[in-house]
Amino acid sequence: MTSDTSVKSRSYKGYLFLFLIIAIGVFALYTWITLSYSYSTGNRAGFLQKFSKRGWVCKTWEGEIVTGSMMGNQEKFTFSVRGEELAKQIASNIGKRVEVEYDQHVGVPTSCFAETEYYIKSIKALPDLPSELLQRPSN
Repeated sequence: MTSDTSVKSRSYKGYLFLFLIIAIGVFALYTWITLSYSYSTGNRAGFLQKFSKRGWVCKTWEGEIVTGSMMGNQEKFTFSVRGEELAKQIASNIGKRVEVEYDQHVGVPTSCFAETEYYIKSIKALPDLPSELLQRPSN
Protein backbone atom coordinates (compact mmCIF):
# COMPACT_ATOMS: atom_id res chain seq x y z
CA MET A 1 0.00 0.00 0.00
CA THR A 2 2.88 2.37 0.62
CA SER A 3 4.26 1.88 -2.88
CA ASP A 4 0.91 2.89 -4.42
CA THR A 5 0.85 6.09 -2.31
CA SER A 6 4.42 7.02 -3.25
CA VAL A 7 3.62 6.53 -6.96
CA LYS A 8 0.64 8.92 -6.66
CA SER A 9 2.81 11.41 -4.73
CA ARG A 10 5.47 11.34 -7.46
CA SER A 11 2.78 11.72 -10.09
CA TYR A 12 1.37 14.87 -8.42
CA LYS A 13 4.86 16.31 -8.06
CA GLY A 14 5.48 15.66 -11.73
CA TYR A 15 2.26 17.41 -12.75
CA LEU A 16 3.03 20.34 -10.45
CA PHE A 17 6.54 20.64 -11.90
CA LEU A 18 5.19 20.47 -15.46
CA PHE A 19 2.54 23.11 -14.65
CA LEU A 20 5.20 25.45 -13.20
CA ILE A 21 7.45 25.03 -16.25
CA ILE A 22 4.53 25.77 -18.61
CA ALA A 23 3.43 28.79 -16.53
CA ILE A 24 6.97 30.24 -16.53
CA GLY A 25 7.22 29.62 -20.28
CA VAL A 26 3.90 31.36 -20.98
CA PHE A 27 4.92 34.32 -18.78
CA ALA A 28 8.30 34.61 -20.55
CA LEU A 29 6.66 34.39 -23.99
CA TYR A 30 4.06 37.05 -23.09
CA THR A 31 6.80 39.35 -21.72
CA TRP A 32 8.89 38.88 -24.87
CA ILE A 33 5.90 39.69 -27.09
CA THR A 34 4.99 42.87 -25.18
CA LEU A 35 8.59 44.09 -25.32
CA SER A 36 9.14 43.15 -28.97
CA TYR A 37 6.05 44.65 -30.57
CA SER A 38 5.03 48.25 -30.08
CA TYR A 39 1.43 49.42 -29.85
CA SER A 40 2.32 52.86 -31.19
CA THR A 41 5.31 54.94 -32.14
CA GLY A 42 5.74 58.69 -32.22
CA ASN A 43 7.62 61.84 -31.32
CA ARG A 44 7.26 64.34 -28.48
CA ALA A 45 8.98 67.67 -27.96
CA GLY A 46 9.39 69.74 -24.84
CA PHE A 47 11.76 70.59 -22.04
CA LEU A 48 13.58 67.69 -20.41
CA GLN A 49 12.77 68.33 -16.79
CA LYS A 50 13.72 65.20 -14.89
CA PHE A 51 15.78 62.06 -15.47
CA SER A 52 16.88 59.50 -12.89
CA LYS A 53 17.61 55.84 -12.27
CA ARG A 54 14.96 54.52 -9.89
CA GLY A 55 13.73 51.34 -8.26
CA TRP A 56 14.21 49.17 -5.20
CA VAL A 57 15.26 45.95 -6.89
CA CYS A 58 15.03 46.62 -10.62
CA LYS A 59 16.75 49.92 -11.40
CA THR A 60 15.28 51.63 -14.47
CA TRP A 61 15.93 54.99 -16.12
CA GLU A 62 12.83 57.19 -15.90
CA GLY A 63 12.30 60.75 -17.12
CA GLU A 64 9.85 63.53 -17.66
CA ILE A 65 9.38 66.08 -20.43
CA VAL A 66 7.15 69.13 -20.05
CA THR A 67 5.22 69.53 -23.31
CA GLY A 68 2.80 72.16 -24.53
CA SER A 69 3.12 75.90 -24.46
CA MET A 70 4.83 77.68 -21.61
CA MET A 71 1.68 79.79 -21.07
CA GLY A 72 -0.33 77.41 -18.99
CA ASN A 73 -1.53 74.25 -20.72
CA GLN A 74 1.48 72.11 -19.89
CA GLU A 75 1.48 68.34 -19.88
CA LYS A 76 4.07 65.98 -18.49
CA PHE A 77 5.23 63.16 -20.72
CA THR A 78 6.83 60.43 -18.62
CA PHE A 79 9.11 57.93 -20.30
CA SER A 80 11.56 55.10 -19.71
CA VAL A 81 14.96 54.28 -21.22
CA ARG A 82 16.37 50.78 -21.59
CA GLY A 83 19.92 51.44 -22.86
CA GLU A 84 22.82 52.90 -20.90
CA GLU A 85 24.27 54.76 -23.91
CA LEU A 86 20.93 56.43 -24.66
CA ALA A 87 20.56 57.24 -20.95
CA LYS A 88 23.88 59.12 -21.09
CA GLN A 89 22.68 61.12 -24.10
CA ILE A 90 19.45 62.01 -22.36
CA ALA A 91 21.19 62.97 -19.11
CA SER A 92 23.42 65.40 -21.02
CA ASN A 93 20.30 67.26 -22.24
CA ILE A 94 18.56 67.94 -18.90
CA GLY A 95 17.02 71.40 -18.87
CA LYS A 96 17.13 71.70 -22.65
CA ARG A 97 14.41 71.65 -25.26
CA VAL A 98 14.43 68.22 -26.91
CA GLU A 99 12.53 65.97 -29.26
CA VAL A 100 12.30 62.27 -28.47
CA GLU A 101 11.21 59.35 -30.59
CA TYR A 102 9.43 56.61 -28.66
CA ASP A 103 7.64 53.28 -28.87
CA GLN A 104 4.65 52.50 -26.67
CA HIS A 105 4.58 48.98 -25.24
CA VAL A 106 1.24 48.15 -23.63
CA GLY A 107 0.82 45.32 -21.13
CA VAL A 108 4.41 44.71 -20.03
CA PRO A 109 3.76 42.53 -16.97
CA THR A 110 6.34 43.91 -14.53
CA SER A 111 7.95 47.24 -13.68
CA CYS A 112 11.42 45.64 -13.82
CA PHE A 113 11.61 46.68 -17.48
CA ALA A 114 10.22 50.19 -16.99
CA GLU A 115 7.71 52.16 -14.97
CA THR A 116 5.98 53.64 -18.02
CA GLU A 117 4.65 52.35 -21.34
CA TYR A 118 6.83 54.76 -23.34
CA TYR A 119 10.34 53.61 -24.28
CA ILE A 120 12.62 56.25 -25.79
CA LYS A 121 14.45 55.23 -28.97
CA SER A 122 16.34 58.47 -29.72
CA ILE A 123 16.74 62.05 -28.55
CA LYS A 124 17.55 65.24 -30.43
CA ALA A 125 18.34 68.63 -28.88
CA LEU A 126 16.28 71.48 -30.33
CA PRO A 127 17.17 75.18 -30.53
CA ASP A 128 16.00 77.31 -27.61
CA LEU A 129 12.78 79.25 -27.99
CA PRO A 130 12.95 83.05 -28.26
CA SER A 131 12.57 84.69 -24.83
CA GLU A 132 9.34 86.48 -25.81
CA LEU A 133 7.65 83.09 -26.21
CA LEU A 134 8.75 81.99 -22.75
CA GLN A 135 7.28 84.99 -20.90
CA ARG A 136 3.75 84.91 -19.53
CA PRO A 137 1.46 87.63 -20.84
CA SER A 138 0.79 90.36 -18.29
CA ASN A 139 -2.83 91.22 -17.48
